[in-house]
Amino acid sequence: MSPADPLIDPRSGPASERVRVRRGAHRAAYDRDTIHAVLDAAPLAHVGVVTDEGPVVIPMAFGRDDEVLYLHGAVANAALRAAVDRQVCVTVTVLDGLVVARAPFHNSMNYRSVVVRGVGRKVTGAEHERALRLVSDHVVATWDTGRATTTEELRRTLVVAVPLDEASAKVRSGGPVDDDEDLAGPHWAGVVPLHARWGAPEAAADLPAGIAVPAAIAALEGCDAATGGG
Repeated sequence: MSPADPLIDPRSGPASERVRVRRGAHRAAYDRDTIHAVLDAAPLAHVGVVTDEGPVVIPMAFGRDDEVLYLHGAVANAALRAAVDRQVCVTVTVLDGLVVARAPFHNSMNYRSVVVRGVGRKVTGAEHERALRLVSDHVVATWDTGRATTTEELRRTLVVAVPLDEASAKVRSGGPVDDDEDLAGPHWAGVVPLHARWGAPEAAADLPAGIAVPAAIAALEGCDAATGGG
């Protein structure tokens, strides 16, 4: 393990061999706290499915309820439909900075990531609307302050649940790891942190005067964008 890395202690092993981290295994974490924290920080997931036309990876908003991830999209979304009752792979990544080494071969990035593998399940009944709220509020918490969702909107929206039974995290932080013979050389090395923050809310051009910014929206200003909106 590089001294630049934090001591990540997997409190349990991987749930299956297919989510075991092999390359850079010392950066792996399989405990629920780490996995949940990365999922809750990431605003976007990439969902890999196999469709009739071949494999495809689609960015999607998502939400989490304990040990379940919820994905949502239009009923007509072919990729999401292909996730129902089939194996899917969901990945999230939070990029924290660039790691610049003395030799470009050793350049890297600081990041937090999670890979989830499982079978998608179509969500119905009372769970459907609750799942949509979780997805919406994970992005930005306006479910209680926006117009209520209509029955027709619910009918047109597909929600797929993916269990977190098979999930692993991988985290890198710290500086570059250079070859010993390069340490005294003339080349710069270090980290370029990435700080993404939400700006001031901008009202829609057609917004009537006198409508205040909801508290949950106003509270985002200046906050780290990699924390989720909920």
